[in-house]
Amino acid sequence: MRRIFFVTHADVIMDPVVPVTDWQLSARGTARHRAFARACPPVGSVFSSFERKAMDGADILAEAQGLVARRVASLHENDRSATGYLPPAEFEAMADAFFAHPRDSQRGWERAIDAQARVVMTLRRVVAEAPSGDIAVVAHGGIGALLRAHLRGVGIDRSHDQPAGGGGGHLMVVSLPDWRLLQDWTRIEDFAEAQA
Repeated sequence: MRRIFFVTHADVIMDPVVPVTDWQLSARGTARHRAFARACPPVGSVFSSFERKAMDGADILAEAQGLVARRVASLHENDRSATGYLPPAEFEAMADAFFAHPRDSQRGWERAIDAQARVVMTLRRVVAEAPSGDIAVVAHGGIGALLRAHLRGVGIDRSHDQPAGGGGGHLMVVSLPDWRLLQDWTRIEDFAEAQA
């Protein structure tokens, strides 16, 4: 049985004057990814989106595994470029609407149903092209929530999002080839401690 470790990037440095796609991991986010990288079981490949925060996390993991992370453009977070940076309260309201009305675009954001189809198709392609062994994907919480809903065979809803308030940095483990959720959202440092 192969597995996908779907990891969301951890804490970032939020800067309203920097494009969200260029935000990088904070010192705390970097430390959390390093702890996970030390404990992660061997994988055959590491993939990420082209967003800086995901690349940072993927590179930490790949280096620990003696690999080079591969970038996949379509692993990006749901496209929110129409609004750019939003203050936290406004962003949360938009995210609620994104999940509550998956067939509608919220102020120009990518529709949730489209983002879900994209991440599922992309991961199927990644699995088909990846070398043997388990696969690590470092990506984003929004598309992770959409993936979780798909894996569970239920409708899109924000209840599938990673737990709030932890600064991101969670993972799900998915079995292949049956695409079954083996381990639900777990903080990456909690996963690391369980492997110790």
